[in-house]
Amino acid sequence: MAKKGEKKSFLMHVVAGGGAGATESLICHPLDTIKTRMQLSQSVGRPLSPFATASRIVAREGVRSLYKGLVPVVCGIIPKMSIRFSSFEFYKEIQADAAGNVSTSATFVAGLAAGVTEAVMVVTPVEVVKIRLQAQTSSMSDPSDWSRRKYKGMWHAAYCIVKEEGPSALYKGVIPTVLRQASNQAANFTAYQEIKKRMISYQGVEELQPWQHLMIGGFSGAMGPLCNSPLDVIKTRLQKQTIVKGQKPKYDGVTGAISTMFREEGIRAFYKGLSPRLMRIVPGQAITFMTYEAISKQLYEYPAFRVGVDVAAGELK
Repeated sequence: MAKKGEKKSFLMHVVAGGGAGATESLICHPLDTIKTRMQLSQSVGRPLSPFATASRIVAREGVRSLYKGLVPVVCGIIPKMSIRFSSFEFYKEIQADAAGNVSTSATFVAGLAAGVTEAVMVVTPVEVVKIRLQAQTSSMSDPSDWSRRKYKGMWHAAYCIVKEEGPSALYKGVIPTVLRQASNQAANFTAYQEIKKRMISYQGVEELQPWQHLMIGGFSGAMGPLCNSPLDVIKTRLQKQTIVKGQKPKYDGVTGAISTMFREEGIRAFYKGLSPRLMRIVPGQAITFMTYEAISKQLYEYPAFRVGVDVAAGELK
């Protein structure tokens, strides 16, 4: 049994974060594919709704096409969530006062730093590969059409990108990705931690029920997308385009993408895919936080996942 006053270990945050990320991606990936297709659409008129976009994908490419890019997402989200939760706890802990208390502003900074960390270490290269796979319109229900697709899978896509465009191509859109992830996690963690703390205080309990973690996680998850949708669209456009030597790319960096998109498509272009992004992130974050809390609770019963515990003896050092 856990002893009073013991802290959760770094390893516990890594394992619980990875498990939560894997669960979330397996459930919510189709919504991410729909969001990506909507963001890549360069139509000037009224864009297709998320449901119309999904129907078109299924009709033309088959149901399984909604899971295009799933492998790099799963391979990326496990380390991403592990890094997100463990780095957040690390940044939060180094800002705590002598009594171990962490202010709201410190929580915000910890979330900001965690977002930057995951964006640089995992998110950017994984999303470049994922978006290239999702952007392919080859039908999975037509073997001849499917065999002609450029990228055959995650590793083949990464190989082709590096071979044709250089290793730096895997970091296309790194600036908007860093800004997006930093703002996402700053808003996400701050909202979650503050609401959770106030609910625990109001109810006079030591911990909340799983459904309450689900609700708080969903609400906090909506904060980031509502604030940074333009950054996400710009990032997607930059990561999707292929660089050909000797040719000037359509979107020449962040500022170039902003001016080109505004000139050709108008201000609404920066909010393409917001609905499916919210549909993807809100339930995704709800599932992530509920799963993270559930896994953490189970792991906390084992000495190896508590700080200051002698693993062999199961006693405090």
